[in-house]
Amino acid sequence: MSQLNLEIKTKLDALQQALLDSNPSMPTLLRDIHVTLKNQPEQVTLMTEQELHIVIQGLEKQTNTYLAASTVKSSKSATGKAKLKNATAADLGFD
Repeated sequence: MSQLNLEIKTKLDALQQALLDSNPSMPTLLRDIHVTLKNQPEQVTLMTEQELHIVIQGLEKQTNTYLAASTVKSSKSATGKAKLKNATAADLGFD
């Protein structure tokens, strides 16, 4: 394992703990992970689904939003427009 992989893994572990503790250092950890992955984009392909899930959870909690929405058709919709439903990490296959 390279030093960069160890650095990312350490930050991911800290982010996961910050999520559990609602730690105020979470924005800093997210920024550090972003900068590291931006400088070394090939590392993203080496991350496991669980590690990606940690990042997604951190972003969702930090921004208080969901990162994706799925379209659900309503049979009661008179205009025929699709309605959006919040998608969770489980909907995306991360749980």
